[in-house]
Amino acid sequence: MTRYIPNNNQPVKRKLRKGDEIIVLAGRDKGRRGEILTVDPVNGLVTVQNINQVKKHVRPNPRANEQGGIKTQEAAMAIAKVAIYNPTTGKADRVGYKIENGEKVRVFKSSGEVIK
Repeated sequence: MTRYIPNNNQPVKRKLRKGDEIIVLAGRDKGRRGEILTVDPVNGLVTVQNINQVKKHVRPNPRANEQGGIKTQEAAMAIAKVAIYNPTTGKADRVGYKIENGEKVRVFKSSGEVIK
């Protein structure tokens, strides 16, 4: 699933990081929350724990002692479909930046709180 990114496939600056708690804005999992497992800035994709799960048919591998069958796993989804979750308001929020004590930190746009 490759997406066109201008500027010779340069990675786009993303404000979401691995480990952030997010809320899904669109799709069949709309309204559900989860933690980001992976971020792919070149293609604009994220993988979220227990969100956008798909069935995958796996062949048995005797060398690795793995059984075959149908396994459930998370699939990547567009980063535009998720937003960071603000626990104080209980809603989706946007991310901004602020300089505190000489360091650049991420903050919630609505309240100005620092994101851990």
